[in-house]
Order: sequence, then C-alpha cells, then structure tokens
Amino acid sequence: MRIRLALLSILAMVFIAACSQNKDENKAVQDVAAGNHKVVVEDVLQAASYTYLNVSENGATFWIAVTKADFQKGQTLYYTGGLEMRNFESKDLGKTFDVIYFVDSINSRPTAAAPGAAMQSPHGKVVTGKDASISVAKAKGGITIAELYSNRKKYAGKTVTVRGKVVKANMAIMGRNWVHIQDGSSSGDNYDLTVTTNDNVNVGDVVTFQGVIALDKDFTAGYVYDVIMEGATRKAEQSS
Repeated sequence: MRIRLALLSILAMVFIAACSQNKDENKAVQDVAAGNHKVVVEDVLQAASYTYLNVSENGATFWIAVTKADFQKGQTLYYTGGLEMRNFESKDLGKTFDVIYFVDSINSRPTAAAPGAAMQSPHGKVVTGKDASISVAKAKGGITIAELYSNRKKYAGKTVTVRGKVVKANMAIMGRNWVHIQDGSSSGDNYDLTVTTNDNVNVGDVVTFQGVIALDKDFTAGYVYDVIMEGATRKAEQSS
C-alpha cells in the first residue's frame, strides 16, 4: 500500500512538472507575439546577414534572429515583436530551425528606454525614418511612392514600376529578399515602400523595380502591409 501511494505521488509530481514546463513554453511563444521580452543569450551563431540567438525566457529556450551584430553568451537582452518561421533553413549555417522568431527590435536595455538604438526587424512596416536628403526622379513610365499610396486601389493587382533609393535590405527570408525604398515623395505618413524580390541590392543603391502591388498583405504575427510590391524584378536604370 505504501509503495503504491509512493508511486502515485511520484507520478503526480512528474505530471505537474510536465504541465508546468508546457505552460512556460506556451507562455513564451504567446509572449513572442505580444512583445516585451527579457531574455538571456544561451548561444550565438553568426551568419552573413543575421545573428541567430538561442535565448531563454521564463524557463523556455528558443531561437530568435536579428540583424547581424555582436552578442555574448550570458548577455541579457530586451526585444519586442516576433515573426514566427517554421522549418527555416539558414544556408549560411547549413542548419534548419524547427521554429525561429525574427524579432522587431532588440537592445541591451528595454526598447522604451533607448528606442533610437533598437535594431529593426526584417519585415517591419516602417524600418527607418524618412530620409529628407533623398530625391529620386521616377522611372520612365513609372510612378512615385506618393502616387502609389494615394491611388492604392487603382494599382492593386497591377504591375507597376517604381524607382527609389534602398534604405534597408534583408536577404533570403521566406525564399525572397525584402527591400525598402524611398524616393523622397510621400502621401501622408507613407513614404517607404516594401518590395519583395529575388534580385540582390545594397543599401544606398538607386534601383528601379517592377512588380505587382498587393494591399493589406498579412504575413501573420502582426506584419500586415497596407501596400507592398511582390515578385519584383530590378530593371536597368532609366529616369524620365
């Protein structure tokens, strides 16, 4: 009888511990979407464009990816947001992550305390402020970013040409490159156009893209684009 009671007690403890672990892991996953995380770096993997961090939070361990930077094991970091990617392959590392989160911003202090120093995510709606020095003539037969945003419904589902300066570029995410361009024009608060492409570009390049315009594109985890150019190809430079 005593042995049976002891076994039941042990099984109950194991069950409670397992439930507690699952609860912690679920909470960590839910928090990734909600933001406001404080994590400790357990491991660091450096690739060409990204730094992959194995981090722990509330008893759960998982991977996040950020714009390439120097981090150390044991370092405490703060980040917000997170775009979940499953079975993501890093060709640089020759490694596939079952689950990884591309985060919005990360810093050694809470982002509210140092917003200017935060590193931005690959896919944020606005990844950089408007550069007042940019003034790019529109492409021949093309439209400006202001014209696109002002007449978004007119251009939805259509192929258009837009010329601008690359202000941010993140490569090889979800099988495509994510490029942000500005041309100096704006419609309200809209001045930055996100372009997905298989062509390679560098920050600072003046480029002409031709692609299909999509509206209200939802990539989950809160990454919804009012306007985005998809499947774009880079065209030879020829201003109007």
